[in-house]
Amino acid sequence: MGRHDSGGRAGGHAGRGSQSGAISGDLVDPPTQLLTPVSAGGPPDRGRAIVRGVGEVLITLGLIVLLFVAYEVYITDLFSAGKQRDAVSNLDDTWRDEPADPQRVDHFDGLAEGEGFAKLYIPAFGSDYSFAVLEGTSAATLEIGPGHYRDTAYPGEPGNFAVAGHRVGKGSPFNDLDLLSSCDAIVVETRNSWFTYRVLPMDDERAGWAAGPGTRATCGAVTPLGGAYEDVVGREIVRPTEGSVVLPVPRRPDLRPSAGERASLLTLTTCHPKFSDRQRMIVHAVLVEQAAKDPAQPNLRPTAMEES
Repeated sequence: MGRHDSGGRAGGHAGRGSQSGAISGDLVDPPTQLLTPVSAGGPPDRGRAIVRGVGEVLITLGLIVLLFVAYEVYITDLFSAGKQRDAVSNLDDTWRDEPADPQRVDHFDGLAEGEGFAKLYIPAFGSDYSFAVLEGTSAATLEIGPGHYRDTAYPGEPGNFAVAGHRVGKGSPFNDLDLLSSCDAIVVETRNSWFTYRVLPMDDERAGWAAGPGTRATCGAVTPLGGAYEDVVGREIVRPTEGSVVLPVPRRPDLRPSAGERASLLTLTTCHPKFSDRQRMIVHAVLVEQAAKDPAQPNLRPTAMEES
C-alpha cells in the first residue's frame, strides 16, 4: 500500500553516470611525467585494496538487508494471505453449518488459540478490506491475521474488545492505521450480528469537537468520552510495555468498573513506526450500532459498509 521503495535500484546506476560527470573543464596536454608507466612489479596500493574490500563487504551487507526486507514485505505477505484465506473459508463453513439466528446472542466460550470467530472490515480502506479475527495473539496466530487479546471483551460486549495485528509483512492487516480519522467506521461481523464502531476524537480535536469535526455526518453518535474515559482518544503512540491500553478502561489499571458502568470499546494495536517495533500505535473506537443478522436477507449489511 505505497510502502515499497524502488530507490535502491535507481541508485545502483549512479556510479556509471558519475564517470562522465567528472570530466569537465578544458582539455590540456598532460605533463610528460604523468605518462610514465608504473612498473608492474611496484608495491601494491594497500589503501586502495582496503577501501575496495570494505566496499565489497558493505555491498554484500546491503544486498542481505534488501533481501531480508523483500522477504518480510513480499514473501511473508504471500504466505499469510494463503493462511488468511483458509481462516476465512473455515469461518464461512462454520457459519454456514449453523446459520444466523436473530434471537440468539453470540457466545465465544472455549475458543482455541488461532480459531476464527469474527470478521473485521474498515470501509475507509476499501471494499475489499476484510480479515478474519482469530483468538489469541501468539506469533503463529498473528501470521494468519488480526488476533484477539485474551481476557478482553468480545464484539459488542461492555469493556474493551482489543485486537492486535502486524503493520508490515505477514499480511500487513494494520499497515494503514495511521490513516484513520475520527468517526471512521470499523465494522465487526459475527455469526449472528453486525457491530459498528467509530474511531474516537483525536486528542487535538476534543476542545472544539461540537463546532468542528463533530458536525460531520458520520460523527452523529461520536463525542469525546467523559468520566473515567476522559483520557481515551482516537489514536495514541505508547511504549511496547504499555499493556494497560487494552484494559476495560484504557490506561486506568486502578479502575475495574462493573459491566453496567463500562463503555463498549474497540482497540486496535500495531507496531510503530513502520519497519520497527520500538513503539505501538493504538486506535480506540466506540460502539455506536448493533444489528442482528436477518436470515431472510443474508446479503444485508450495515450502511457504514458503504463509506469510503
